[in-house]
Amino acid sequence: MTDHPSTFKGTTTQSGELAWQDRASILPASQQGQVPGGGTPLLRGSFADMIRHMAALPDKERQGYVIAKAGDREYTAEEAMELASHPDFPSQGFG
Repeated sequence: MTDHPSTFKGTTTQSGELAWQDRASILPASQQGQVPGGGTPLLRGSFADMIRHMAALPDKERQGYVIAKAGDREYTAEEAMELASHPDFPSQGFG
């Protein structure tokens, strides 16, 4: 997951925490890795919201999408489902 770089030596600080509130978007899997910055998003919101949305899709349909997390990387449908069952995953949106 992402930990933001510090200004000292430009390295990341590993907190071990997941950044559920980071910005993310859902993209067609066909755009995965093609466009710097994430291609053409179909939906945007928090990382947790995008995981919830992906989890609500039927499995066969879910495979056609990826989640692009700001400042991090792209997550496949399988990774999103693993994160949805993470013990720290927020069950509701951020208020």
